Parts: sequence; C-alpha cells; structure tokens
Amino acid sequence: MPLTPLDIHNKEFSKSFRGFNEDEVNEFLDQIVDDYERAIKEKQDLEKETKDLSEKLEHYSKIEDTLHNAIVVAQETAEEVKQNASREGELIRREAEREAKKIVEEAITKARKIHSDVEEMAKQSHVFRTRFRTLLEAQLEMINSDDWNELENELSETT
Repeated sequence: MPLTPLDIHNKEFSKSFRGFNEDEVNEFLDQIVDDYERAIKEKQDLEKETKDLSEKLEHYSKIEDTLHNAIVVAQETAEEVKQNASREGELIRREAEREAKKIVEEAITKARKIHSDVEEMAKQSHVFRTRFRTLLEAQLEMINSDDWNELENELSETT
C-alpha cells in the first residue's frame, strides 16, 4: 500500500540520546508532506487530463470512423448511381434506335404505297386518255361523217 501524506505527517520517530533536532525533522517532514501532496495532486490532475484526452481521442476516432464509413457509402452510392444512369442511358438509346427503325420502316412502307398509288394513277390516266381520245375520235368521225352532210343538205333544202 502506498504511503500517504497523512502517514508521513503522523510518523513518530523514537527518541534517542544523540538524535536529530526534533523541530528540524518536523519542519522537513512538513515540507515532504507538502511536496508529496502536491505531487499526488499533480498526478491526479494528469490522470484526469489523460482520461479526458483519451475520451476525446476515442470520440474523434469514432467521428473519423463514421466519416470514413460515410465517405465509403457515398462513393458506393455515387458508383451505383453512375451505373444506373449508364444502364438507363443505354436503354433509352436502344429504345430510340428501335423507335427510329420503326419510323423509317413506316416511312418506307408509306413511300412504297405512294409510289404504287402514283403508278396506278398513271395507268388510270393513260387508260382515261386512251378512252377519251377514242371517244373524241369517234365523235369527230361522227361529225365528219357523210350523215351530217346529208342532214345539212336536207335542212338547207327545206328552208
């Protein structure tokens, strides 16, 4: 068990014939008690300060760990967001390509239909022109026929 200031203060020495001066010994012991009390107080203060600093260090270590974990989570989340955005971009690109292909195919189909319709109209126009020419030629032939001349002559004679 360690020596306390009270132990030092209460220490009694036996008296001997040619012993030390009692007042000097007591004065020296009082000085030792004061120094020892001061040393114990400093030790307690240093232990308290060490404990406080250890607690702060532990607190800051926990904060550091928390921040490190938060950074790791943020990096993982950022990478995940980046990958998701990349995948979504790829899906959008594919969908756009599909839609563009569909639009092109529809346009080609419409162009072919229009071309077919134009060819059909050209054929019908040719048929119409041929029939109309035939009709006109028949009408001209009728007008130029001798029947008209005879009819004219008959009408002239009757008048």
